Amino acid sequence: MKTISDIAKDAVELTLPAIHKLFERSNRKELHIVIMNPQLKPWEASFEDAVLYETSLGSPESWTIPFDEFARKKAKQAWRESTANIQLQNLHPASLRDDDILFYGSFVYGNVVVACSGVEQWYDMLVSGWIAVAIEQLTIHEYQTTKLENPSQINRKRS
Repeated sequence: MKTISDIAKDAVELTLPAIHKLFERSNRKELHIVIMNPQLKPWEASFEDAVLYETSLGSPESWTIPFDEFARKKAKQAWRESTANIQLQNLHPASLRDDDILFYGSFVYGNVVVACSGVEQWYDMLVSGWIAVAIEQLTIHEYQTTKLENPSQINRKRS
């Protein structure tokens, strides 16, 4: 079975054609993506240790806005609260902390948390959702394939 890190990278690759198509209608063609490790909870690891994968699209060396920092802040909010940060900003602003970012753009699907920054916040959230759902469905494929190929295997990782 592929590692969760490999699956996260596959999910980003799988969604790249849609992201590039979205760039045709967005305000810029820059994006930073942060994916949290769905196997780690906030009480088990630091935020930094729980970041599973991150990558930038476009030309990060020429960014005048720190999209990587913004995406990490969105991911941290969503991971900490187990919900997309749009929920905090629109429904539960009392939960916002002094250093929380005031833009949304994260998506939580089960335990998968993805956050993006670089385009309009609604498109950041859209891309985060695509990637989060792709991670879960690619993992389901790996899991089901492993069960079919190894029906007597009792744990995710073979001994």
